[in-house]
Amino acid sequence: MDAEELRGLLAEVAAGTTAIDDALRTLESAPLTGFTDLGFAKLDHQRGVRTGDPEVVYGAGKTDDQVVALLGALAAAPGQRPAVATRLGASALARVRAEFPTATVDQLPEPAGEVVIVSAGTSDEPVAAEAAVVARAFGAGARRVCDVGVAGLHRLLAHRDALVDADCLVVVAGMEGALPSVVGGLVGTPIVAVPTSVGYGTSYGGLAALLAMLNSCAPGVTVVNIDNGFGAGVFAARVARRRAAR
Repeated sequence: MDAEELRGLLAEVAAGTTAIDDALRTLESAPLTGFTDLGFAKLDHQRGVRTGDPEVVYGAGKTDDQVVALLGALAAAPGQRPAVATRLGASALARVRAEFPTATVDQLPEPAGEVVIVSAGTSDEPVAAEAAVVARAFGAGARRVCDVGVAGLHRLLAHRDALVDADCLVVVAGMEGALPSVVGGLVGTPIVAVPTSVGYGTSYGGLAALLAMLNSCAPGVTVVNIDNGFGAGVFAARVARRRAAR
C-alpha cells in the first residue's frame, strides 16, 4: 500500500463508502511494525506509505524459493502496486513465471507523467529495459528510444521532440559514455545517466563511461552507478510523478 492508496482508503471511510471495520481489516493485514518476518528476510511492505514507492526484491544471491516467497508476500500485502523483482537468474525467472503466470505480480498503476529511456546501442538494452520496467512499475509512463548512440548522431536528432516532451530522461550508454552529455546539450529535460559495462578493454567494465558522465560539461545530468537501471528507473519515475501531479 502506498500513500495515495492509504489516502484513498481514508477518503472512502470519510465519505461513508467503506465501513470502518472493513478499513481496519485492510490496515490490520499489515503489521504495525511495517514488515513481515519470513525468517530469512524481513519484508518491508509499508515502504510505499513512507516513500510512495513499493518494496523491490533484489534477486541476485537469493534462492529461487526465497524469491518466490518474497514476491508472494508482497502480492498478498494490502494495496494494488505491483510486486517487482530485479536481477533474476534463469531458474528463478522460470519459477516466478510458473508461480505467477502474468507479466507482473498484481496490476501496474495508472501512469503519471512520462519517462523516456534513451539507449546508445543494442548492447545497452538489458540495462535500458530494466529502467523502463521499473519506471512503469513505479507509476510513470515509459517510452523507449533505442540505438541512438553518438556514432550516428542523426539517429538521436530524429527523436528530439520526444526528448523535449518527456518529464524525465534516462540515458543509457557504455563505451565512452558520451550520449548523456549530447542529450544534455540538446534539451532541458531532467536527465539521469546510466553507464553500462559495455565496451572494449580500456572501458574497464563501465568505469570509463561512469567517469565521463560524472565529468559531463552538460549541466543537469545526474549519474547512477554502472548498470544500475533500477536506480535510474526509480529516480525518473519520482520526477515524472511529481511533475504530473502539478
